[in-house]
Amino acid sequence: MIPARLPASLLLFLACIATAHAQRVTAVDPARSEVRFAGRQMGVPAEGRFNRIKAQVEFDAAKPASGRASVEIDLNSVDVGAADVNTEVKRRPWFNVNAFPAATFVSSSMRQTAPGRYEAQGKLTIKGQARDVVAPFTVREEGKDVVIEGAFTLLRLQFGVGDGPWADTDTVANEVQVRFKLVGPAAK
Repeated sequence: MIPARLPASLLLFLACIATAHAQRVTAVDPARSEVRFAGRQMGVPAEGRFNRIKAQVEFDAAKPASGRASVEIDLNSVDVGAADVNTEVKRRPWFNVNAFPAATFVSSSMRQTAPGRYEAQGKLTIKGQARDVVAPFTVREEGKDVVIEGAFTLLRLQFGVGDGPWADTDTVANEVQVRFKLVGPAAK
């Protein structure tokens, strides 16, 4: 497996940005949350996830424009299902975790796009490259928790993920889908 699909996981941070029915969510429970990424390597589907995420989220479904979020993903927590590939994607051509240990997302705006559907816009930074991204999401309550789910596609080469021979998009696709499910306690 090649680490090309890992860049999408970074976008999963964007998913952390919104919690709808609750007024405020201050922490996302990483044990019950997930950020996954998927891409193609040599035409074969490849997937992975990040295991450590920190997020601060404020959102009110009645006033989505007042929402805000900041998300940090520990790139050392990448897991593509194979120890040797996990090690490879942490190296310089991919995430270069020695120089860039985290990916971040900071929202600049949020809005409702349809009943029960929202999107967060903001800056995603990976390997020192900041790009504007839009992350569509839904929000629902489950008991005392808020669940935020969404998906978006990023272009890994815009973030310098997969340098050198890995920049060949016939080998590793440029498009990476990021899927996220964030679960945290609803604030009162």
